[in-house]
Amino acid sequence: MSIAEIRKRITGGFQPFVIRTSDGREFKVPHPEFVVIGKYAIAVVDDDGHINTIAPLHIASIKDLTGRSKSGKQAV
Repeated sequence: MSIAEIRKRITGGFQPFVIRTSDGREFKVPHPEFVVIGKYAIAVVDDDGHINTIAPLHIASIKDLTGRSKSGKQAV
């Protein structure tokens, strides 16, 4: 996953998403204000207000937070 791909998700019609890292951690990005994209790193603010700095090399995948579950309820 490249920084350019993540930047595109933020600027091109934002949808909430989760960043999953190679060590299994997940970071929710419910709004563009929760993430900062630098030249060599990404910072995500968590629910407790802590800033988590992530090297793009360790981003394994990105998953959308929105959508419908099998029960028909909104997943967030």
